[in-house]
Amino acid sequence: MDIAVIGAGYVGLVTGAVFAELGNNVTCTDRDAEKIATLNEGRMTFYEPGLEEMVLANVQEKRLRFTTDTGGAVRCSEIIFIAVGTPPAENGETDLSQVEDAADEIGRNLNGYKIVVNKSTVPVGTGDFVKEIIDRRRPQGVECDVVSNPEFLSEGTAIKDAMEPDRIVIGAPNRKVALKLIELYSAIERPTVITSVRSAEIIKYASNAFLATKISFINSVANLCERAGADIEEVARGMGLDERIGPKFLHAGIGFGGSCFPKDTESLMRVSSRFGYDFEILRGTINVNRAQPPAFVEKVEKALGGIKDKTLGVLGLSFKPGTDDLRDSVSVNIARLLLSRGAIVRAYDPMAMEKCRKLLPELKYCDDMYSAAKGTDALLVLTEWNRFRQINFSRLRQVMRGRHVFDGRNIYDPKILQRYKFIYHGIGRGGVEAGGQGSAQE
Repeated sequence: MDIAVIGAGYVGLVTGAVFAELGNNVTCTDRDAEKIATLNEGRMTFYEPGLEEMVLANVQEKRLRFTTDTGGAVRCSEIIFIAVGTPPAENGETDLSQVEDAADEIGRNLNGYKIVVNKSTVPVGTGDFVKEIIDRRRPQGVECDVVSNPEFLSEGTAIKDAMEPDRIVIGAPNRKVALKLIELYSAIERPTVITSVRSAEIIKYASNAFLATKISFINSVANLCERAGADIEEVARGMGLDERIGPKFLHAGIGFGGSCFPKDTESLMRVSSRFGYDFEILRGTINVNRAQPPAFVEKVEKALGGIKDKTLGVLGLSFKPGTDDLRDSVSVNIARLLLSRGAIVRAYDPMAMEKCRKLLPELKYCDDMYSAAKGTDALLVLTEWNRFRQINFSRLRQVMRGRHVFDGRNIYDPKILQRYKFIYHGIGRGGVEAGGQGSAQE
């Protein structure tokens, strides 16, 4: 099939590359000329494992191309995906201006029947909004249908998520359109859910909001564990073995970030309010998450007797491992709080430092994790990159000035750190925190 993907950002580029890999002719468009030029030079605009190889292979096979000519791509395609950014507006609602621009461009260039697919994460009712804009712009007698086909990509595993999804959700206005999308996805033999357009739109938001709620719930339990002298790792293990609950997203930490969970929970709460429903659970989810970073910084301040003029090492800046994405990164938020309270911060991240330099030039960026720890009063682990799990504690002990390790992702065994005479501070690990049983004392 001939496919156009409007928006060559994270979702758009992954979507375009995967459909090209499945044998379709794909044109990715974007109004950012610099981004398109970079892609045409064979360079990626963000890091995602396996994406560069897939893009280059399909460009070479002439199944994938990049252009700023959105109108031309629309005219030459039978299925058009809208995969533009939908950032939060100042009031927390979703900014649909890029979706509106894409729909306007499609309407003005409609030269025959097309299927327009909303791939971007959008509030319920956006399908009707897109159809109205296209109908105002399209030539008389030329028709189109609008479909919702939400993505469920996780950064760091996006290629696998796209090729082997848990489910494919198709929100279509009629059976004929649904069958066309099923044909497009026929090479991916996964469970397919056919719904109305509005149900599909809610599925994406509800899925992300539920996972975010699960994270905030376990972080709330972790806060209780710290006060009660229990270990959240033991509690989560006992909970996760219940098949009704499951172990995923029961990892306590400093909070969730990224391009999806924060904005999607906020947007769903705002949309619910617009329909006259107060989504109180989501309000609590958001409040718990917002409280995690400052509570973590206060824990550091209390343990060190203040952090003004103290030198702190930070491991991890991206919002999760496997990506260089800093959008709503809790790690960056904490680094910013540390700087605002007078700390000297030495930082290392395997992928995200170049992007972070533009956000936080005050950080002292280091070449590796041992350089980041050199001469520090404490080390803070904020993103759970695998290489941080394999750190050499003997070498770490030699380069650090202090002995405090603040494990913001609970990736270490406290007993091992205590064996190396470190003072361990985790999240929700009241029974093994500094000062608890078996902890190293200064």
